[in-house]
Amino acid sequence: MEITTAMIKELREATKAGVLDCRKALESSNGDYQKAVDFLREKGMATAAKRADRQASNGIVELYSHGNGRVGVMVEVNCETDFVARAEQFRKFAHEVALQVAAAAPKYIKEEDIPADVIEHEVGIAKARALEEGKPEAMLDKIAQGRVEKFKDEVVLMRQAYIRDDKVTVGKLLLEQIAALGENIVVRRFARWELGEVSE
Repeated sequence: MEITTAMIKELREATKAGVLDCRKALESSNGDYQKAVDFLREKGMATAAKRADRQASNGIVELYSHGNGRVGVMVEVNCETDFVARAEQFRKFAHEVALQVAAAAPKYIKEEDIPADVIEHEVGIAKARALEEGKPEAMLDKIAQGRVEKFKDEVVLMRQAYIRDDKVTVGKLLLEQIAALGENIVVRRFARWELGEVSE
């Protein structure tokens, strides 16, 4: 199948990939638009993973207030260059992260950020609950492990389901941004305040 300039242009506008990458994707998928998009996304994810160790010290501090000032969020998202820091797509992503933090109230950015004593505490709770429910003792470890994984999905920002599309995690959304913008992007830190809550 002949790959036309119009096909390349359409794919480029949708994916923000380079012209040569779009041509290659269309050629490898024999002109099938959806397969070409998938090809570019897979390539982008692989490239994004390689970029993850590059220094990211530019970026933005995004502020978001929700519910007439009932919830306030501050998020620092970093990238490699000032050029990307000013890009609308990067700023939109930072805003989406702030919305996610406001809506889903994560406690940690990455799984590794959870202190060991918190995990131990959750394992203890999960085992005690399983015993109360009459589960066999031989199954306690496995049940506790499953419940701890569910706990991580709730409290770790990168593991949370994205509020606009629950089939995508925030971590996957981040990788998509890295692939699209061509730079390492890091959610550095966040703070979330809710009116009337007592600080621990």
